Amino acid sequence: MLRARLLRLFLSPSNPIVVSSIPFSPRLTISLLVSRLQTVRLGALIASEESERLVLGSYPLDVVLSGLKRVLKNLLVFFWKLGFGLGEFRRGFSGTLVPELTTDDAASTAGADDEIERIQREFEEAKRNFDNIPEVLKEIPKMNPEGIYVNKNVRLDTIQVYGFDYDYTLAHYSENLKILIYDLAKKHLVNELKYPESCLQFEYDPKFPIRGLYYDKLNGCLLKLDFFGSIELDGCFFGRKKLSVDKIVEIYGTRHIGRDQALRLVGLMDFFCFSEACLIADIVQHFVDAKLDFDASYVYEDVNHAIQHVHKSGLLHRTILSDPHKYLVKNSQVLQFLQKLKEKGKKLFLLTNSPFYFVDGGMRFMLEDYRDGRSWRELFDVVIAQANKPSFYTSEHPFRSYDIERDTLAFTAVSRFLPNEVYYHGCLKSFLQITKWKGPEVIYFGDHLFSDLRGPSKAGWRTAAIIHELENKNCEKYSLIERKG
Repeated sequence: MLRARLLRLFLSPSNPIVVSSIPFSPRLTISLLVSRLQTVRLGALIASEESERLVLGSYPLDVVLSGLKRVLKNLLVFFWKLGFGLGEFRRGFSGTLVPELTTDDAASTAGADDEIERIQREFEEAKRNFDNIPEVLKEIPKMNPEGIYVNKNVRLDTIQVYGFDYDYTLAHYSENLKILIYDLAKKHLVNELKYPESCLQFEYDPKFPIRGLYYDKLNGCLLKLDFFGSIELDGCFFGRKKLSVDKIVEIYGTRHIGRDQALRLVGLMDFFCFSEACLIADIVQHFVDAKLDFDASYVYEDVNHAIQHVHKSGLLHRTILSDPHKYLVKNSQVLQFLQKLKEKGKKLFLLTNSPFYFVDGGMRFMLEDYRDGRSWRELFDVVIAQANKPSFYTSEHPFRSYDIERDTLAFTAVSRFLPNEVYYHGCLKSFLQITKWKGPEVIYFGDHLFSDLRGPSKAGWRTAAIIHELENKNCEKYSLIERKG
């Protein structure tokens, strides 16, 4: 209540002052004012670069500063004259306060002046800090795009087991892969699902899609949502056309996506998402330009079916292996990292949804210059292919031993994992029972936040996300900085 009265007094010093019957002391008044001052100073230090005025409650700082000295001085003198210390006061019938002055008023006023000067100096310091914020922000070092950033402390000396996904984790792909997926999917739409042949003229646009988009199967919009589930200002497209805020509000009523609306959204999160999002947008735009009626949910179902066909049919895998130099990127640091872990006595396993022949061909190509004819499988204690993540983490599917030479699955039960052997399917429950590896001592690396990382984290594993989009070859010079969350 006192703070509210003081703020009103700051803004309207000429207004009549009404004092309640609650006794106040000058020391308490000063203490509260200093506390408010410290809040202002802290806020000034952390204000954003875009801020033009720091707001104290609902009042701008510059308003408070402009009248601070005059109003605060009058306020303190007023309190002293009311008798909160030496003087007495009486209330007249008119409602005004009539002070009875004492001989010590001059001394009390001098003490108030000193306190006012001290508070004024601190306010001026806060204002200088606030004015210097834009320059300070320019000096903040850039984030290292190749750095490692954590949101929870990890003691690597307690990690005994390292697990890896294959695609976009151990294996790095060039931009040609996205073009390949896009082209194969659009051909399937035309040849198998009888889409217009004009769709074959579509070309993949690497500047359009990003990871993490959502597709609205009712309205046909591609959405980029923030952490709170609201549509970002530049993150709503209908076809290839970006929608304005007014159009977003017209369609959804608000920028925030409610629970019911979220049920019709599908996430585009994996490494197919770039080609899928671009193809969806091109199909929608084609129908709009041709003034053809269409159901947005059918577009998604057809494009998703085409994308899944490209993957599950093996067409994509065979094309990549037929020209690995075009699609795969060699990285000697991967081998060095794996070898270092083995030398330190760590256990390693590979857990991927891809079939073994595809993983084997890719690993042979990427490590052919470094392994001297030795099998890459020697680096891993366990190799699991076609794991069917994310159901791997919740199902109870048994493991099957895979015969590399015959390309067949064995019918015998798997009770232990043997060196240089390959296993298919399985589930997390059986994996933990066979290996006896405890959750907190295992860390798993993957690129898909849902398929790769959400399941392991619920099982107690530590997880590490490999996000290639954080690497920007056009980024400015940066300084190494350590970030902890």
